[in-house]
Amino acid sequence: MGFFDFVGDALSSGLDVASSAIDYVTENPGKVMLVVGSTVVTGGLAAVAAPALAAAAGGAGLLGAASTGTAIGTLSGAALTNASLAAVGGGALAAGGGGMAAGVSTIAATGAVAGGVSSAAIMTTS
Repeated sequence: MGFFDFVGDALSSGLDVASSAIDYVTENPGKVMLVVGSTVVTGGLAAVAAPALAAAAGGAGLLGAASTGTAIGTLSGAALTNASLAAVGGGALAAGGGGMAAGVSTIAATGAVAGGVSSAAIMTTS
């Protein structure tokens, strides 16, 4: 019966967290809207800046090799940007990865999470 007790305790804890989150949202709607707004803005900015961010990481040699075997750090221009985005996205579509779209999505999601966490931290301290 130990497993079922563990599952019951985990579910109870999860419900307690959800209940306290709902209470916080109803008590502080302005702060919550600011956090949500900043999350959307930073995610959008990260999506727009994704090609430049990926190219900077690829140009610095942080992303390894392209699907062709060429070191991404040795590429330039559109090839650098495309290979970098594909590397961030898990590799080229032809190699079974998510490709450039997944790279943009990964960078945008990371930006949104960073914006949400930082703005939530600022809001809870004030």
